[in-house]
Amino acid sequence: MKKLVKKDIKLRKNFKKNELKRLYLKSITLNQNVSNNQRFKAQLNLSDLPKNSSKHRIKNRCVVTGRPKSVFKQFKLSRITLKQYALNGDIPGLKKISW
Repeated sequence: MKKLVKKDIKLRKNFKKNELKRLYLKSITLNQNVSNNQRFKAQLNLSDLPKNSSKHRIKNRCVVTGRPKSVFKQFKLSRITLKQYALNGDIPGLKKISW
């Protein structure tokens, strides 16, 4: 699982590095006021960017276990890990309700 967590971190860094360039090229390709030649060149430059720099490649994973399903965005923890941390009192302001 550590390998998947490291891969996720690498994908996020790659996305962050190329985010502005991707947005700039995307805005040029969608702008109707720009000439077709410039739009075509922007589209070619956009396709030259690495695939892993896309936002859609990023998968939310638990930072502790690497579990891909049922991850809370606020804590970046899976439901199982979040419950364990809440029961131990490791997350301030959060506790499990029981009655």
